[in-house]
Amino acid sequence: MNEVCAKSGGDLVDPLVAEVARLGGLAEAQIADCVDAVTRRDVPLAQALIGRDRKLDQLQADIERRAIDLIATRQLSGRQLRRAVAALKIASNLERCGDLARNIAKRTLALSENEPLTPLTRSIDRMGRLVASRLKDVLDAYTAGELDKAAQVWSRDTEVDEHYNSLFRELLTYMMGDPRTITPGAHLLFIAKNLERIGDHATNIAEIIHFEVTGETDMGDRPKWDALMEKMPAAAKPEN
Repeated sequence: MNEVCAKSGGDLVDPLVAEVARLGGLAEAQIADCVDAVTRRDVPLAQALIGRDRKLDQLQADIERRAIDLIATRQLSGRQLRRAVAALKIASNLERCGDLARNIAKRTLALSENEPLTPLTRSIDRMGRLVASRLKDVLDAYTAGELDKAAQVWSRDTEVDEHYNSLFRELLTYMMGDPRTITPGAHLLFIAKNLERIGDHATNIAEIIHFEVTGETDMGDRPKWDALMEKMPAAAKPEN
């Protein structure tokens, strides 16, 4: 009887997981496109990105409604209950990634009115591709239920932070050396910060996958976090 209930619960949660995967695909596309918009100074792409964000918001709201309804009306337990809760939490992280991509698109519009800082734009491109890769890996881990792959994303948490710290210092050097770079440099700083936050959301998703599979909420301290924070300038440190 328990096996039948578990299977039924699994069948009920599966469509929800599929919708989260669809949301993840949309978020991945937003992030890849916002990085391309910055590096190519592509105003039409940035404008389209801003409009597309509404689709992510609507899908996240639908997933939230369905997850709450499923939890409230079905007798889910154990792994199936955790799957529903995980879907709800992952969708929220993905929606936030979409918001951050939209913010980057808005900064791209402002950057298009300034002279390009080509070397720094290339640094943004490298950081953006790293972030996009981390999000793809953790979403692949989610859809496949691969705890080891999620743990690999989690264990590389500081990679994005190190890129951000390096880019922060590089931008400050440019801005201090040439006042004409202050305005575009400030926009690039905000873009880098948004990319860093997307990397944090990928790590959050890895932790949610760990909870879904194991039922444990604690994966320990994020790797080398304290050591990295000690080396960061105060203004570069991520917000809580």
